[in-house]
Amino acid sequence: MANQRLLPIKNGYNFRDLGGYPTADGHQIKWHRLIRTGSLARLDQTDLTVLDNIPISLDIDLRAPDEVKKDPDRVPSQAKYYHLPVFEADETDASHSDEEIAAQMQQPGNGYHHMIDVYHRMTTAASAKQAYQKLFNLLLNNEHGALLFHCTAGKDRTGMAAYLILSALGVEQKIIMEDYLLTNTVTQDFRNHWLQDMRNHGASEALVTNRAALASVAPDYLNTAIKSITHNYGNVNQYLNNYLDITPTKIKDLRKLYLD
Repeated sequence: MANQRLLPIKNGYNFRDLGGYPTADGHQIKWHRLIRTGSLARLDQTDLTVLDNIPISLDIDLRAPDEVKKDPDRVPSQAKYYHLPVFEADETDASHSDEEIAAQMQQPGNGYHHMIDVYHRMTTAASAKQAYQKLFNLLLNNEHGALLFHCTAGKDRTGMAAYLILSALGVEQKIIMEDYLLTNTVTQDFRNHWLQDMRNHGASEALVTNRAALASVAPDYLNTAIKSITHNYGNVNQYLNNYLDITPTKIKDLRKLYLD
């Protein structure tokens, strides 16, 4: 199903349909309704046609303002565009240059610890709360077509959004983690080539390891967010209800819209 899930996009990566995932109560997510992706900035017309054929009705951009200004979306023709920045600046480092990263990431473990902090902040930052609340409001009003949500790499801010959406729809946590880690599978060739190129150009192994931590996902990352949610709210359902104001009534409405 992973291959079926991956969209045939040539000038972008990590474009995935969340359809087909089963829920704990015996339903499954509708195909062509929820799409998670990386950047849309470099799509060509062939790629846009793939998205138009789904069709994409909403393009939700979770990137910071500086990322959007540098690399604006190629918006599918039938989609309305919404910019919902999770952070005011790109804290995930997905859009930062090699030189910027190298200046920060020479010590072993810097990349890993940085990502742990990012995932904690995604559960507590006011900007993240606002972004994810607006995302759910758009989900609740999207009766036709697919809602596409993305950041730069399609793994962290997008991964957190997917965790919250799939949790709200009743998908089991084990399956949600599998979807989250699927990023590593579908971007493996790209990451391996990129990291080897860094070595070929003289990067230290500490820097390569840190860049690898920034460019991938790990159970520890998402589990950091889950632990923060559990510590402060008891469980993800209480977090959705009490923190994001996704009430039980809204949950029912979401499930009517997105589940078979």
